[in-house]
Amino acid sequence: MENLHIGIYGSVNSGKSSIINKLAGQNIALVSDTAGTTTDAVKKTIELIGIGPSVLIDTAGINDATSLGPARSGAAMRTLDIIDMAIIVADGGVLTRQDLALIKTLPARGIPFFIINNKNDKPDFKPLHIEGVDVLPFSALKEKSVENILTLIKKHKPAHLSRKQVLLDDIVKQGDIVILVCPIDSAAPKGRLILPQVNVLRNILDNRASAVVLQVSELADFLKLGLKIKLVVTDSQAFKEVSDIVPPEIPLTSFSIVFARIKGDFELYLRGVKAIDLLKDGDKVLILESCTHSANTCEDIGRVKLPNLIRKKSGKNISFTILPNLEKLPEDLNSYALAVQCGGCMVTRSQIMTRLNRLAASNVPVTNYGIAIAHCTGILQRVTRMFLK
Repeated sequence: MENLHIGIYGSVNSGKSSIINKLAGQNIALVSDTAGTTTDAVKKTIELIGIGPSVLIDTAGINDATSLGPARSGAAMRTLDIIDMAIIVADGGVLTRQDLALIKTLPARGIPFFIINNKNDKPDFKPLHIEGVDVLPFSALKEKSVENILTLIKKHKPAHLSRKQVLLDDIVKQGDIVILVCPIDSAAPKGRLILPQVNVLRNILDNRASAVVLQVSELADFLKLGLKIKLVVTDSQAFKEVSDIVPPEIPLTSFSIVFARIKGDFELYLRGVKAIDLLKDGDKVLILESCTHSANTCEDIGRVKLPNLIRKKSGKNISFTILPNLEKLPEDLNSYALAVQCGGCMVTRSQIMTRLNRLAASNVPVTNYGIAIAHCTGILQRVTRMFLK
């Protein structure tokens, strides 16, 4: 659900790739004495003992002096938008100007970090002391254990990643029956369910409940069986059809709304959706996708169905800007009256929060796909009330 993303930063040949290999227990990152071996940031997903699934991001040297240096350093710094914590690798006690700038930048962005002072086996090694910062003397070449590194990762792991990820744990109990409505249309991926559907299904099974997976066309007949249904979870784009079929006494929500509780800010989304009622002719709305996909021109939820619903609900002439694949937000955010974020199933909460924090700083209301669709179809209270304490 939410792997810990750790960015590894430092000067050229400080030993970043060697430390990644040490943590992984195998040679997954290219190590060379030649400066600039690591170019673009490379993600390595591994299981860290005692920590869990983690993504180590191997970055280019931030002081790369080659002709491609600025581009490589820029790529390294852009990874700050996707990490949960950082490790700065010092080269034998030497911190470059870029290292020192990063040490100031990370706290300002709320990113926890520590320093590995690498190459303590070298005769010219220099100790490091920085007030308030954990510094670990280390040798990627000589050390056999990474226990001290793992201890510091545990110490600096963000609190939201240490909490249990709640999907339906506070709603669904052992013995409950939950219906999952998963439309299979031209926008659905071939031969598989999408990640939110899979995660919710697994969560139901973990809670020893029963899941019934079906399409909208089979929903009415299944309900006629008279079974006691705890909850119906549907794809947001089928909200209107499903709401008309499911009796009002049966709780109803969507995969996108369930994900809004762990990805992003649920309360912020609920406040932001009210901006739809305040839209005026000529206003601009930002649609925020978070993954690469081939959009179907007729049935894509973010690019076609959601804009149509917002236009119909507001009754105004609205223009929409689509931002695909977690691309950087536009500079002129003040020109937007509303932003609508997707469920974020393929990215981390930190990545979503980076977007949300910048939107909030520009006073742009923000909501998410499921909540926006529920509001536009007049069922928002029904599909969120079970989550409001």
